[in-house]
Amino acid sequence: MASTADHKADTQPKTQDQFPDIVMKPLATAAMHPEYHYDGFHPGSQVLEVGHARSPGRRQFGVRTVYERDQAIIVRDGACLYGDIFRPETSDVDAVPCIIPWSPYGKTGTGPQNYDSMAPHRAGLAPDRTSGYEKFEAPDPAEWAERGYAVANIDARGAGHSQGIIAAWGRQEAEDVYDVIEWISKQPWCNGSVVMAGNSWLAIAQINFASRMRHPALKAIAPWESLTDPYRHIVARGGRPHVPGFQKLIQGAFAGPEGAESMSDMLEKRPLYDDYWEAKRIPVENIDNIPMYVVASYSSMVHSYGSFQTFRRAKTLKKWLRVHPFQEWYDLYRPSMSDELQRFFDFYCKPAAASPADVNNWETSTPAIRLSLLGFEADGSPAATVVERPESSYPLERQELRKYFLDAQTGTLLKTAPAEATTRSYEGKSLHDQLSFTAFFDVATELAGYPKAVLHMSCADHDDMDVVVQVRKIDASGRQLVHLNYPCPVPLHKVPNVNVTKTLGPQGFLRASHHVTKGDDPGGSASSTDDLSTETDIFYSHRTREPIPPGKVIRLEIPLWPIGMTFEAGEGIALNVSGHDMCLPETDKCRLTEPEDENVGTHRLHTGGGFDSCLIVPVIKG
Repeated sequence: MASTADHKADTQPKTQDQFPDIVMKPLATAAMHPEYHYDGFHPGSQVLEVGHARSPGRRQFGVRTVYERDQAIIVRDGACLYGDIFRPETSDVDAVPCIIPWSPYGKTGTGPQNYDSMAPHRAGLAPDRTSGYEKFEAPDPAEWAERGYAVANIDARGAGHSQGIIAAWGRQEAEDVYDVIEWISKQPWCNGSVVMAGNSWLAIAQINFASRMRHPALKAIAPWESLTDPYRHIVARGGRPHVPGFQKLIQGAFAGPEGAESMSDMLEKRPLYDDYWEAKRIPVENIDNIPMYVVASYSSMVHSYGSFQTFRRAKTLKKWLRVHPFQEWYDLYRPSMSDELQRFFDFYCKPAAASPADVNNWETSTPAIRLSLLGFEADGSPAATVVERPESSYPLERQELRKYFLDAQTGTLLKTAPAEATTRSYEGKSLHDQLSFTAFFDVATELAGYPKAVLHMSCADHDDMDVVVQVRKIDASGRQLVHLNYPCPVPLHKVPNVNVTKTLGPQGFLRASHHVTKGDDPGGSASSTDDLSTETDIFYSHRTREPIPPGKVIRLEIPLWPIGMTFEAGEGIALNVSGHDMCLPETDKCRLTEPEDENVGTHRLHTGGGFDSCLIVPVIKG
């Protein structure tokens, strides 16, 4: 690698060499972005004293901390990336491990994203829980300096002042991460151990690197809610455009000297899965040697499936899964979780600190799997949510796949197929029209794992359909319930209806013309052929499409993302069927006033007789 930032580098991303049609959107610079919290470019070093606070009411620093700002790091192609480094002053004589949170979201509280603007009631976080020096979705330097760690907030390629174009994951990002790890591990204040942590993009960057490259200094990773397949998990879930408004929100928050790759625009050029999308897929099955602390939840419309798959498909034997019942930002900053993350990192980064009598040996004292099940809110008080119960497998070995048949005549879910064929319909292009089918449990019940819906559908008005299914919990009166993702200081009905705050239930999506691609691409599949989810966690390659003749009834198998719910006797489930995404908007900025789907006309659902339309759910026995 070069040693200075003085020479001009050709920073065209490798993805552009491989795919000349790639769409790059121009960006405002950090200084000109209207929502960037830009406070100038000031390379240098200062000491933040004990008690220092960035602003009144924010977390104070508990130890003298060296703040090295806008540090230049040259990567292999000559591009200069910039980072802010925070480290306890004692690291001048007693070197420490370093945490790298990697993303293009701004390096030290500079980006537009923050918990005040992105989540009602600040995601349940008191203002003094974070210092304001934290990178969005990342460990707080003020907290981790006290815990004996440095934090290197890096502006990824093309973000802030870092040279180049922002590239979404892939090989380019992995190489940049490798070179930054190399530089950090050689600094005199670093003990040679580096770890990675953080939510969302920061989590994806970790598994993207670990699945493509290795560095001996990287001792452990903590992907706190990720995804493994941009096409299938966020850009084109079910083969149809997914949450385009949310993607535009993320794209609009970028600032940098040149531009950013736009995957949503690439979907317009490449609507089917091809070599471009395969280059973006993160092959977590290649992760075979690094300790992983994997975190998942049910609250995310883009991370839930990929987080579970990261744990299930990675081949490393040193992996732990914790499924929590909260929203990821609230969970990241819970003090008990910071304590636990430190135990994990200490075990691999500070082995000399552990004595033979240490009862907190991470590998022997931590359950491999901890599973939460949501109880949801009923009559203003939460039901019995199961919080991080140790389990021996996921999916659970004691699961039973239970089939409920849809009855269009009664709007119910039955244990036996109705004899009479019946149809019900809904408007395909609508934000509100939907069908609902319900069933109640006679005894206390738990659902955990992968559901699947089988629907016989037709549309006389068009040659395709985007079909969406959703499972909701209902109370004894049939009311569909919500789960509150973090504590709020107001009653449930006054909490804004956004996905950050409220979970409704898992969904499944499928563009009907893609049904012909079921199971035909095992090389890219996230499902195994020999585990408990084979029946329900089915795979679509989305490499081809076959239009549906108008009026023809087609059988669709629609996998839903993981479910985790607990029920008292008398409560039950509802299966909702529609043509639109039934999740709440991620934020108010993403709220729709008209449909974004490409549906036309009326969709008809066929049940009974020769139509085996049904819902399959994983019921936990015992």
